[in-house]
Amino acid sequence: MRRVAIQRRHKKALSATSPSGVEDALGVLWRARGLDSVPDYSLKTLLAPKLSGLTEAAQRLEGAIRSGEHVRVVGDFDADGATATVLAVTALQAMGLGQVDWMIPDRFRHGYGLSEKLIEDMGPDWPDVLLTVDQGISSVAGVALAKSKGMDVIVTDHHLPGEVLPAADAIVNPNLKEDSFPSKHLAGVGVVFYLMVALRQRLRESGFFNTRAEPRLDQWLDLVALGTVADLVQLDHNNRVMVQQGLNRIRMGRSRPGLVALLEVAGRNVRYASASDLGYAVAPRLNAAGRLDDMGLGVRCLLSQSPQEARSWAQALDAINAERKSLQASMQAEANEQAKTLLASLGTTLPGACLFDPSWHQGVVGLVAGQVAERIQRPVVAFAPDEPGSEFLKGSARSPSGIHMRDLLVELDVRHPGLIERFGGHAGAAGLTLATGQLDAFRQAFDQVVGEIPMRSEVIASDGMLMDAMLSVEFAEALMAAGPWGQGFPEPLFDGAFEVLDRRVVGGEHLKLRVQPVGSANSYDAIAFRAANLCHQELPQPWHVTYRLELNRWQGRVQVQLNLQHSVDTVLDSA
Repeated sequence: MRRVAIQRRHKKALSATSPSGVEDALGVLWRARGLDSVPDYSLKTLLAPKLSGLTEAAQRLEGAIRSGEHVRVVGDFDADGATATVLAVTALQAMGLGQVDWMIPDRFRHGYGLSEKLIEDMGPDWPDVLLTVDQGISSVAGVALAKSKGMDVIVTDHHLPGEVLPAADAIVNPNLKEDSFPSKHLAGVGVVFYLMVALRQRLRESGFFNTRAEPRLDQWLDLVALGTVADLVQLDHNNRVMVQQGLNRIRMGRSRPGLVALLEVAGRNVRYASASDLGYAVAPRLNAAGRLDDMGLGVRCLLSQSPQEARSWAQALDAINAERKSLQASMQAEANEQAKTLLASLGTTLPGACLFDPSWHQGVVGLVAGQVAERIQRPVVAFAPDEPGSEFLKGSARSPSGIHMRDLLVELDVRHPGLIERFGGHAGAAGLTLATGQLDAFRQAFDQVVGEIPMRSEVIASDGMLMDAMLSVEFAEALMAAGPWGQGFPEPLFDGAFEVLDRRVVGGEHLKLRVQPVGSANSYDAIAFRAANLCHQELPQPWHVTYRLELNRWQGRVQVQLNLQHSVDTVLDSA
């Protein structure tokens, strides 16, 4: 558990001294997140499908449906890409497209996006239309090659575009400069959902459904919820609507068998599924396939119509995820040692960390970089060999909140043209390719650019203290119902001082505790994940921590559980 300073969003502790205490507390939490009323997550509040490029993309897909053309969906090798692929394939089939198949790039053979190698590997069975999902906006050469082979190309993506756009027949991306769509935070699967909304509307207006069943689009919102949460995009109102509606379907037993199976193999209760279950249980099992094996396994799991078949795929993904965790633990220990050595040699002047080991796996370096960045609160790039015998390194870059990782790489590229072979990504995460011989030069350039970013102490926002009466099943259930919580709409985090009555290690790496709030006669269960090292260390008494209020459902019992997050050093003045 990291030691942090906290700043409370408001001064008064939340209490339930009045009959409306729970509702009042939720109002305080919502207002702290910019809402002035109870949020309405009904489908009627979704933004209208008015992204640039939708008309052209829907028109081309309508032509493919009416002419019986062959459409190939090309996704990405992460959970957002997998869900977007499954949504595109199944929705197009439901709307009458007979010839539709899919393909996911091999991370190691093809690299990211619609690469030229991927196009060549499709031949000679080239489709009439290529539809990219969750990728393609940076695939200038790949799109050009596809066009030269006689294919029409529709790019749907949400990643930030470069200076040059691919010469596709249509591009749908809310982050295009000329796009006026109010939400810039759609995940790749969200962009595809909007394309299907526009396509169905076009088919409806042309009378296509006069002689066939018109599909309901809400049947795909479980996929939208999963991909949106997994990709860590900001949960603005529009995304929260889609996530909440998807969660409702999952909880009511109306989700696809593959998603249900993934929840079940992770030991999560489908009836009470939350956004955190999607982010911390389902997404890692899908992503593990893309990191170590073949994301096609994840796509097949989500495409499965049979619960038995879906369970088999989910178990295979669970096994790959276990392998990923073992590999990551070994790499993480090595990366932590490298970061520790850097800190010891440079002290507080450490600008960032550029880490490399020739034995590392490129599919896992992003996770390693993320944990180190969280620990040292500075930008981190972790490199692994591209493939045996290759002259290139694949890097994953991660940064703490407030430092835009892709913009940082843009600045580095401007100052040192040609140093980076290629790169792309988001504010908090980016990927890049580097010639092996350029690693030392990159380290120096990286440290120079990052060193100009002011070092900031880590300050965590807390929703304050909870009075004893609020540590209840009723309030924990209300918190879950008040979501969905996630990126940009953070799950409530509270702080308090507790006496530690008992502690033990569970699951090999987690710390299970019994704690008692200072001044209270009541005690509660608590869990600190990946904190087994604290089991035999001396802890402050009382121990000031931050925590999330959760429910532990076990063998028919429902109990409050405090999910401990940080050890608090300092409490700053309230915001």
